[in-house]
Amino acid sequence: MIGLPAGTRIWLAAGVTDMRSGFNGLAAKVETALKEDPYSGHVFVFRGRRGDLVKVLWWTGDGLCLLCKRLERGRFVWPQASEGTVTLTQAQLSMLLEGIDWRRPERTWRPQSAL
Repeated sequence: MIGLPAGTRIWLAAGVTDMRSGFNGLAAKVETALKEDPYSGHVFVFRGRRGDLVKVLWWTGDGLCLLCKRLERGRFVWPQASEGTVTLTQAQLSMLLEGIDWRRPERTWRPQSAL
């Protein structure tokens, strides 16, 4: 995952987004639907209808970045709400992009006791 500056907020756009949208369409959605500034330096994440595709929009100070990721198997975990936003931590965003359920991560190992 890209290293984000301290204080960067990560916003998930609840509901589904038309994945044909590019830089301008997603920036307009940030302004109108999310009531945020797409040029604030914060990260905005959108999911397609099928759930296997996400787009991440991020202003780096000198230009907009658009990251797109499609899972070959599985779906991205998304909030049930049909509108509004959810904020994530950088760790939760990393889990989301790996296809892990960021809402309830569980350890798959148990520490061994010292003998």
